[in-house]
Amino acid sequence: MDNLSAGQALVRSHRGAEGPWRTAWRKLRADRAAIMAFGVLVLITAASLAAPLYARYVAETDPFATNLNGEVVIHGETRQVLEPSTEGLGLGFTPLGPTWDFGPYMLGADNQGRDVAARLLYGGRNSLLIAGAAALICLGLATLLGVVSGFFGGLVDTLLSRILDVLWAFPIFLLAISLSIVLITQSITIGPIEIRSGSLWLPIFIIGIVYVPYVARPIRGHVLSLMQAEFVTAAIGIGASPWRILLYDILPNVITRVIVFVPLILALNMMTESSLSFLSIGVQPPDASWGTIIQDGQGLLYSRPIVALAPGLAIVISVLALNILGDGVRDALDPKSSIRVA
Repeated sequence: MDNLSAGQALVRSHRGAEGPWRTAWRKLRADRAAIMAFGVLVLITAASLAAPLYARYVAETDPFATNLNGEVVIHGETRQVLEPSTEGLGLGFTPLGPTWDFGPYMLGADNQGRDVAARLLYGGRNSLLIAGAAALICLGLATLLGVVSGFFGGLVDTLLSRILDVLWAFPIFLLAISLSIVLITQSITIGPIEIRSGSLWLPIFIIGIVYVPYVARPIRGHVLSLMQAEFVTAAIGIGASPWRILLYDILPNVITRVIVFVPLILALNMMTESSLSFLSIGVQPPDASWGTIIQDGQGLLYSRPIVALAPGLAIVISVLALNILGDGVRDALDPKSSIRVA
C-alpha cells in the first residue's frame, strides 16, 4: 500500500513538472529589467507603426514633401516653418524649433521644412523593418550552415568553414560598406528574385549576409558538442537514423541558442543600418530611417540639434533595450552562454 502511494505521488510529481519552455518563460518573467526592456521595445514598435496616423491626424503634414514656404499656427500665432536667420549676417533661414506640443512640429522642422517627429516615426518603422528582416535572413542562413557543417562534418564541414572564414576575415563595416557601394546603383538578380537599387531589400540583404559567420560559427561549435553528448550517443547505439537524430535531438537544442541571438542580432543590425544610411549608402530617398534623419540634422547641430539628437536617442534606447532583453533571454534559455553585444 505504501509502495502504491509512493508511486502515485511520483506520477503526480512527474505530471506537475515544468517543461523547459515553461521554466524559461518563468525565469524571464521574473527578470524585471528584461520585461521593462521588452515593454520599451513594444512602445517604440507601436509608435513607429502608427506613423501614418500621426502624420495625417496629428502633424497634418506630409513628412516626405518639402515645405520651404509653409506656415503653421502655434499657440494662436502664425509662424513660418523656415524662419529668417537672426545670427551673424542674418542670411539664410533657420528651421522652426520644437513646440513640445502634441501637434504639428512637436520636434520642430528640418532644413527642408519637414516635420521631424513624423519623420522620426517613419524612420523608426523602416529601421525596425530592416533590422528584423535582416535578422531573419542572418539567423536562417547561419542556422542552416552551422547545423549542416557541424552535423555532417568531413568535407562538408571543411568547405563551409572555409567560406565562413573568408567572410570572417573582412571587418563587418568595411564589408557592409563595400557591398553597399557596389550594389547601391544596380539591381541584384537571384533566380526569379530581383532586388532593385533603392529598394529597402538591398540593405536588408547586405546586413543579413555580413553577420552570418558570427552566428554560424557558435552554432556549429554547439552542434559539434551535441554530437558528443550521451543522449546522441545512445540514439546512435539503438540504431536511430541520422535524420531522426537531427530532427529530434540536435535541432531542439539548437533552437534555444538561436533564440538567444535574436535580440543581439537585432541590435547589431539596427546600428549597422543607421551607419550605412548616415553614409548615404543605406536607405535611399524618399524613404527615411533614423540614420538618414541624423544625416539631415548634421548641418543643424548648432541651431536645431534636436533634428539629429532625436533619432540618435531613439537608436540608443532601442539598442540598450535589446541588450537588456538579450541578457534576460540568455539567462532564461542558456545560462552557460556569455554572448553579449560590445
